[in-house]
Amino acid sequence: MNPQPATRLPPVYLITDRKLATPDLCSALEAALKGGVRMVQLREKDLSSTELRTIAGEILKLTRFYGAKLLMNGAPELAAEIGADGVQLGVNSCRISTARRILGEQAIIGYSAHSTHEVESAAHQGANFVTFSPVYYTASKAQYGPPQGLQALGNICQKSPIPVYALGGINIDRVKDVLAAGAQGIALISALFGASDIQKSTQKLLRKISSLSS
Repeated sequence: MNPQPATRLPPVYLITDRKLATPDLCSALEAALKGGVRMVQLREKDLSSTELRTIAGEILKLTRFYGAKLLMNGAPELAAEIGADGVQLGVNSCRISTARRILGEQAIIGYSAHSTHEVESAAHQGANFVTFSPVYYTASKAQYGPPQGLQALGNICQKSPIPVYALGGINIDRVKDVLAAGAQGIALISALFGASDIQKSTQKLLRKISSLSS
């Protein structure tokens, strides 16, 4: 299978973590959406299927209202059931071709990659984009080994036929460096969900990205 045609994707990809969200996930996410986030991954792996289905429905309403895309983490059947825009897959998920068959050609399929081989394989199988991590140290990605750094990110971006989102320890102070390395955008969790004012932090982040892209 050939790589999917280039998809116009937002510069910020927000990944959920309800344990960081204050006062609750939906409120925190709405603040980020008000601030301009337009692509969200629902990643709450410890929830039961019933709990995940319930919260997914609530979040889908929010993303639809703000014109944002919602991707489910590793759950193409649920994504199809609720009408989400796509999925984020990884080494322990179903195959990209399986998700594509379930969701259709218009679905957005991301892949969590940690090496050049994984990026190339994901592109060949038809993913729309990859996240590459960890660029910097972050506890959520510590299981994948030490930070890979900007040079590795740059090498990945140079070789990848599909967009690459930098992930792992990304914050507003590191945006310039990861975009200069060739990243299409940034994927993050705590930089926004851990902010004291999520909406303002999101707006500030997007202004920074816009200034670097102009």
